[in-house]
Amino acid sequence: MSAERESSNFIRDIILADNASGKWGGRVVTRFPPEPNGYLHIGHAKAICINFGLAAEFGGQCHLRYDDTNPTKEEVEYVEAMQHDIRWLGFDWGEHLYWASDYFERMAQDARALIRLGLAYVDESTLEVLRAQRGTVTEPGVNSPYRDRPISESLDLFDKMLNGDIAEGAAVLRAKIDMANPNMKMRDPPFYRVLHAEHHHVGDRWKAYPLYDYAHCLEDSYEGVTHSLCSLEFENNRELYDWYLDSLGKEHHPRQYEFARLAVTHTMMSKRKLLALVEEGVVQGWDDPRMPTLSGLRRRGVRPEAVRAFIDGLGVAKTNSLFPYERFDAVIRDDLEATAPRVMGVIDPVRLIIDNYPEGESEQLVLPHHPKVDLGSRALTFSRELFIERADFAERPPAGWKRLAPGWEVRLRGACLVTCTGVERDGDGVITAIRATWDPSTRGGDAPDGRRPKGTIHWVSAADGVPVEVRLYDRLFAVELPDAGDFRANVNDESLRIVAGVVEPAAIGLGRVQFERKGFFWPDPELSRDGAVVFNRIVGLRDSFKARAVSAPMEVAAVAQVPVGPAKAAELSEAEDTLLAGGGGAADLRALILNDLRRALGGPAQGGLPFDGSALRSVLDLVAAGTLGRGSVGGVLAELTAKGGAPAEIVARLGFTQVSDTDAVGALVDGVLATFTDEVARYRAGEHRLMGFLMGQVMRASKGSADAKTVSDLLQDRLCG
Repeated sequence: MSAERESSNFIRDIILADNASGKWGGRVVTRFPPEPNGYLHIGHAKAICINFGLAAEFGGQCHLRYDDTNPTKEEVEYVEAMQHDIRWLGFDWGEHLYWASDYFERMAQDARALIRLGLAYVDESTLEVLRAQRGTVTEPGVNSPYRDRPISESLDLFDKMLNGDIAEGAAVLRAKIDMANPNMKMRDPPFYRVLHAEHHHVGDRWKAYPLYDYAHCLEDSYEGVTHSLCSLEFENNRELYDWYLDSLGKEHHPRQYEFARLAVTHTMMSKRKLLALVEEGVVQGWDDPRMPTLSGLRRRGVRPEAVRAFIDGLGVAKTNSLFPYERFDAVIRDDLEATAPRVMGVIDPVRLIIDNYPEGESEQLVLPHHPKVDLGSRALTFSRELFIERADFAERPPAGWKRLAPGWEVRLRGACLVTCTGVERDGDGVITAIRATWDPSTRGGDAPDGRRPKGTIHWVSAADGVPVEVRLYDRLFAVELPDAGDFRANVNDESLRIVAGVVEPAAIGLGRVQFERKGFFWPDPELSRDGAVVFNRIVGLRDSFKARAVSAPMEVAAVAQVPVGPAKAAELSEAEDTLLAGGGGAADLRALILNDLRRALGGPAQGGLPFDGSALRSVLDLVAAGTLGRGSVGGVLAELTAKGGAPAEIVARLGFTQVSDTDAVGALVDGVLATFTDEVARYRAGEHRLMGFLMGQVMRASKGSADAKTVSDLLQDRLCG
């Protein structure tokens, strides 16, 4: 790994600095803390690689710890699947397997300590009242009437919560912090709730369970974690993380660091939504090869080396980014290029009959498994009747056609040159066979007179070809952001096609192979049994995905930018050219000028503007950093056009700072749902197009500052959870 690559990892730099200062005595202890409420996916792979990878690099240890604090959604199946996935990815926790539930007694004692310190109290308000008490981003919260109840009373009620003497939903234990704190996470957050549920690991001992923010920091402290690494959405939680540990006077106080989570187009990472796909039969289980789960990738045939290479190539950043699905596919291809043997497989076969080849005769050809890497060779049978791809023949070849057509000569890979002489059809006019002749002097595939065939196609002998089922997997969703609305409506109808094919005998038993000219495949480990052979397409040889026409979800339209039209988009005014050059000239800046700036100005930019291209680049940087939401870009540009100034100062002054904190956005969502009760009822009755309306109302209430994905997720939780 290059020095440049290493320096790009800010967490590595922190560890190096800590080791140099002796902060943790040279120890590096990280942890991967999944909640066992679903299967791990490609997003988790990033956290796994970072936590286990950095621990290994510095001679430390990484704990696998199950944050099993919600027994209503957790199952042993998920626990076992997670361990399998982590080991498949190439990591092991050794003896360091831990459970949050093993600390429940210790956590309860710490909770009692907070009550005795006057820093926690039992609140018997309803959920609706608790939400109303939180306030909003611009308004402070309201103290609960239970906030000053006697310590002895809270201690007694807390024990009753733990022992099952209080009904579910009738009480919570809250931290007593500050209801006016600008960080809504600090507004007396609940940290124990009553659940009369059997726990998969500790049985029915407990009737109240800790919440994540409280449990997580204590687990880190109990286990001696030094660097608590989590994704960026927990940045606002860090203040609460520190408050619990400081208030309890914990001697070991780890430091939390946040990195950007992984987001990939045409997929989604919500375990709740992935579970819905499984339960509703949209996919055939958590390990369906179309799923972004590690088990799905494994079953499709992706190697763990490719997953690790993809994660490593992304780096470790502090701002969220959306990576194209094509980038992952490219890494998978690169990984398989040198490791997968080449064979020939015909996916949509049509018979090719070579009329002048002697009937009943055949010959053996030997071809290498790879043109550049020594992966051995295999023997193929060449005979009078073969199978070729139906798509490799055209009766009326289009311009540029380089395959078989009437009267045309092509090369059969590694065999000879053949010329099409005609076709046979069934009663419906469908071609059932293609007739051809061969030139025996071209054995091996080259003509002694140097003539060049129209192209080269692959083939399989009809005599010993093996019939197989081929499953052609593609992206599960037809749009880049499938969960920005009703994700069910965005499912790609062509994400799986099942066809009957035929392969050369050598393809059986090799594992991952490349079907020449078709893609990389491997036998499905679940379906290839009892003599049946089912090949899954791992990835094509090139990206050929074409998103089907899907109406943009309304909630996306509420924050998306409207293009100005193809004619104007191609031309910039002289002033716009100057702005583009001054801001670096990249495509994203050009789009900002054509779409957003022209809208703010009411037309193309002319001279005399109170800002330059560097200011526009600053606007884009604020968007990339997550500080400015796309819905507020227009407002910033309008102010910039009217008065000039620094974009960051405008964002702060006008209150455009993007809000992604779930508590803050949740308060706005709750307010909208309480206002538009008729629309909520109609949505729940099946009128799902109203999701766009409700999301638009939340965005309007936030003046465009709410993070659109957070709004969408919370609306889904409130309306469908």
